[in-house]
Amino acid sequence: MDFGLVLQTDPPASQVVGLMRRAERNGFRYGWTFDSAVLWQEPFVIYSQILEHTTKLHVGPMVTNPGTRTWEVTASTFATLNDMYGNRTVCGIGRGDSAMRVAGRAPNTLARLGEAIEVIRDLAEGREARVDGNPVRIPWIRDGKLPVWMAAYGPKALALAGRKADGFILQLADPFLTEWMVKAVRRAAADAGRDPDALTICVAAPAYVTADASPDALAHARDQCRWFGGMVGNHVADLVAKYGEHSGMVPEELTAYIKDRQGYDYGHHGRAGNPDTAFVPDEIIDRFCLVGPAEAHIEKLRHLRDLGVDQFAVYNMHDHREGTIDAYGSTVIPALR
Repeated sequence: MDFGLVLQTDPPASQVVGLMRRAERNGFRYGWTFDSAVLWQEPFVIYSQILEHTTKLHVGPMVTNPGTRTWEVTASTFATLNDMYGNRTVCGIGRGDSAMRVAGRAPNTLARLGEAIEVIRDLAEGREARVDGNPVRIPWIRDGKLPVWMAAYGPKALALAGRKADGFILQLADPFLTEWMVKAVRRAAADAGRDPDALTICVAAPAYVTADASPDALAHARDQCRWFGGMVGNHVADLVAKYGEHSGMVPEELTAYIKDRQGYDYGHHGRAGNPDTAFVPDEIIDRFCLVGPAEAHIEKLRHLRDLGVDQFAVYNMHDHREGTIDAYGSTVIPALR
């Protein structure tokens, strides 16, 4: 199993770079960031510094979207980083939640997302693609490589990921839901004539390593990760609006917990102490996240690995960032490799 570190690009950028360097020293192979231009600093600028100050780390957004940049700009940016530092980028992409909504736009349609996946990958790897009906090719690209991994929850999005993406990003670490969604993605890949085992499966969730399993330690860790249930709740609310709460299209294990959700302020998006996440119960945190001593993380990650997960990406937005990175490097990662 590979490991990634996920950060927000809060200033100063030097701190983001420093944490990514620390992650690489501790055995992490991927460095991810949020991508929401209004809320945080521009990630692609920071990627150049991360790549400059690491040797093997692969970087990318978790996740970008097809609406905030034109597709040829996205492809050229990835290709430029690859040309400078070797093919060490990954394009995580989705419909766009915070990036689109904060700017007053609706998330992209799945049809637009599916088209963008193919166009961005083709352009970044030097092939011709059609952009707004016009043939485009970036002439200077040589030996470019850009895997495109798609984030998804709902049945139509999971099917799209299986048909078109190189990898699937699942932003929660619940084993039941992971098994259900991985099967859906791989089934769609097989139905499309693709090798379902060729898709990379990446699970991303907060991880908080505590010194022990005492009630006080676990309570603090849960409070530091409660924001994640609110972030996932945004996507679940979209699914409920689309399919209905009891449609059978989405597992009730995913939808039931948002019944008391009142609203969401993106000014607190992805941050510990988010006041809009009081509706998230401890049970959801324990299911969606990894909290507790390192041994508990290892046990859950082994379960996820057995379900076909290739990478676990640590959302590291809490008050124990360095300690969690170091604990994974000293104990967790060696046990899973």
